[in-house]
Amino acid sequence: DIDLCGPSIPRMLGVHGREVHQHDAGWLPVYTDNSQTLGVMSIGFLLGNQDDPVVWRGPKKTAMIRQFLSDVTWGELDVLVIDTPPGTSDEHIAVMEALKDVKVDGAVLVTTPQAVAVGDVRRELTFCKKTKLKVLGIIENMSGFVCPHCTECTNIFSAGGGKSLAEHAKVPFLGSVPIEPNLALAAETGQDFASSFATSEAAIRFKSIFENLLLDNNGTVAGNSGDMDTT
Repeated sequence: DIDLCGPSIPRMLGVHGREVHQHDAGWLPVYTDNSQTLGVMSIGFLLGNQDDPVVWRGPKKTAMIRQFLSDVTWGELDVLVIDTPPGTSDEHIAVMEALKDVKVDGAVLVTTPQAVAVGDVRRELTFCKKTKLKVLGIIENMSGFVCPHCTECTNIFSAGGGKSLAEHAKVPFLGSVPIEPNLALAAETGQDFASSFATSEAAIRFKSIFENLLLDNNGTVAGNSGDMDTT
């Protein structure tokens, strides 16, 4: 989690308030359960008070991101997912420089349907092009609201902006996710949304997006040397 000014990943994964421990080889990641399948590192674990703001200039942000990548004992990984803040600022530049000698599978870009949000993600596409970072696909979030009573979908923020952008940029459109109150609840409480609400429209869409992401253009499973999630 390299969103240094808004580290929300610990809370969303149910590890809010945990501490990072030192090991001879470096920091130990915080694991979401005893199986140690999913490890997490975030500035949120290092704050003395969760209300403290992170007011850092570029060099200090860059140093912390490098520590997350090089000083954490990740062990043998199948996939490294890097969650970034919106935009194309210090965090994005720092992580690309830190990974310049590593094969990165690519970036997943997330937008909402409105033209203002799509415009921001269009600039992220340009950033990826300039840094020669492959775009694995675009996801449209908050794409309509599915009524829990009648299942009718209402496009509160319009719809189709992410798909149109993907078609214009000639990159895969991975799918769309509707507004789902239970998804917001799961993120607030650290629940596993996909398991707890498996039959919901949003969970079904997530599964479809994941399957689309795993498949390359030839319909075979893509390599897992590392994924970068740019949001």
